[in-house]
Amino acid sequence: MNQSTFKLTREHGFLALLAVILFFATVFDKKDLSLGLVDIYFFTNYLIASLLISYLFLPRLFYNKKYILFIIALLLTLGAVLYIEEFVLEKIFYPDSRGKTFLGIVPTIFDIIPTIAIFVGFKLGWDTQIKQSEVEQLNARVAESQLQFLQSQINPHFLFNNLNNLYSYTLENSPKTPEIILELSGLLRYMLYDCKEPWVLLEKEVDYLANFIRLQELQLEGKGVVNLNIKGSLNGHRVAPLLFVVFVENSFKHSLSSMTENIAIDIDLKIMDNKLYFSCVNNYSEQANTEKLSHGIGLENVQTRLRLLYPNAHTLTIQSVEGQYRVELILDLNAAKK
Repeated sequence: MNQSTFKLTREHGFLALLAVILFFATVFDKKDLSLGLVDIYFFTNYLIASLLISYLFLPRLFYNKKYILFIIALLLTLGAVLYIEEFVLEKIFYPDSRGKTFLGIVPTIFDIIPTIAIFVGFKLGWDTQIKQSEVEQLNARVAESQLQFLQSQINPHFLFNNLNNLYSYTLENSPKTPEIILELSGLLRYMLYDCKEPWVLLEKEVDYLANFIRLQELQLEGKGVVNLNIKGSLNGHRVAPLLFVVFVENSFKHSLSSMTENIAIDIDLKIMDNKLYFSCVNNYSEQANTEKLSHGIGLENVQTRLRLLYPNAHTLTIQSVEGQYRVELILDLNAAKK
């Protein structure tokens, strides 16, 4: 049995239960508590009207915003219920008492409306709940698709930059070329296989980050120093993949594109009280035009991913002050456990 069938069956079950409750409530509202065929006829009149409004007029008129037609259909249905009760059923079953007099449209309508209103109100509430559930599922699928798209952007971006570096070393017949290929192979293995999951082990992500830094350090060639400091236990924690590498890669570009010596890149990662504190600080020359590097696609990508993956569970601060470009990120590691 698929999910839609299950929902439909459950809805019908609740409606049947509601019909039984309303039927007995209608009967017990009389002084004479005896249950007869007459009560079933009168209640069936209400029930048919309720089902007509709930399963015909609501989906075809009200939900399609045909409000005038819905109101007309509703009034005609109530009029039909009133006519059947007052001029058919009461004439047949109570010809010598209630069938002789007509109290008027308003009193009779207000006698009919409560039962029908409860039925229709239940169906309206049920449909609203189902629609809300569908909207939430759709939003979840859209967010998942957006995350997959954002993550897929990282791979070609990463490959493009590193293949260019590898090409340069190959042209120079550099002895570092085999080392670059080996490091690149390890990084690609992690990206292609481990990063398919929405969350990865923190220790694997940090190993990937360390390998990436070693690969990027080959570009410095004595122009500066890179420090990676890790504090706290990484065990047992999970994070979204490929978050930190974007900031690290940007720091290398920022420094290398503006400076030829004394480059300093400091990367700190600390785990404390189920929170991850990450910072990446690099120096750069203020005379160089590095504005585009501070607002690139990679940074926009990671900021969007953070909003989707860590809603109300992260703080990102990016500052550029006095020749230093500083990124500070705080993640609530409990977000990966939800």
